[in-house]
Amino acid sequence: MKNRYLFAVILFLLAIVLPFVVTEFWVHVLTEILILALFAASFNMIFGYMGQLSFGHAAYYGVGAYTTGLLMVKANVPMLVCLPLSMFSAGLCAAVLGYFCVKLRGIYFAILTMAFGQLVYYIIFQWYSFTGGDNGLQGIVPPDFLGRAANPYYFFTLIVVTVGLIALWIISESPFGYTMRAIRDNAERTEFIGINVQRYMHLNFIIAAVFAGLAGALWGPFNRSVAPDLTNWQHSGMPVFMTVIGGPFSFLGPLFGSAIYTFLMALVTSFTEYWPLVSGVIIILVVLLMPGGLLGLLNEKFPSLMRKVTGAGETNGQGRQEL
Repeated sequence: MKNRYLFAVILFLLAIVLPFVVTEFWVHVLTEILILALFAASFNMIFGYMGQLSFGHAAYYGVGAYTTGLLMVKANVPMLVCLPLSMFSAGLCAAVLGYFCVKLRGIYFAILTMAFGQLVYYIIFQWYSFTGGDNGLQGIVPPDFLGRAANPYYFFTLIVVTVGLIALWIISESPFGYTMRAIRDNAERTEFIGINVQRYMHLNFIIAAVFAGLAGALWGPFNRSVAPDLTNWQHSGMPVFMTVIGGPFSFLGPLFGSAIYTFLMALVTSFTEYWPLVSGVIIILVVLLMPGGLLGLLNEKFPSLMRKVTGAGETNGQGRQEL
């Protein structure tokens, strides 16, 4: 347990040091990694901990981004106030849509989440008078103390994302988190012992959306604009890729997956425009050669080392590792 926290502290200290030894371009990449790490970690609350695949998670990411953008551009609301409001709006949206999604399981759950995600996308895409439609929303400028250089916004993002990840970690290690693991492993048996599975899944769905909304709220000022594509189903594939690459049955997996995915995208797109082809090949190789993701492979090859570094070693009912 102590080694696990020590490893997390080392990662945090490394994140503090990196902006002072890399160029401004890579500081922007690091900021993007942090935002997408929170996005992927929130998705993993549904996929890795609840055992359901969502293809509409970008809807709540986009709702958070648009909430911050609209409040900052049209109402001049301070950015620090926009962040919790974005979390609330994303959670409220998930409370309504998730009520219907959690009634289903498996492929039906995935299809319904994608359908609702596309519904949100088309509302944003068509509502020109409010959202700007396919033109998006421009001029989302962070406060002066964050927007004059890359480093200040990076450190602000690091603080917010760290707090968000700690909150998700506490939730995942709480009795609620272990109830979600039980639902993932055997929903029927969990319901048989008296737990309201649908209510727990709905609450978990809302929690995941709240933190996706926070990630989206950070993205808008970072990118200086938002667009309807943030809510499209293709964007929902990003946290899926990141989680699969890093390891879905692990809290740290989506974080490592975000770093690998974003770093490779920045590197590959600097040489060629065929990034989708490269990413597709990577995903195929990961699924075929590392079905448990990077951390799953490392835990399989070096179990004692991974146990010391991350506190791994606990397995669930299906033999999956909880890192």
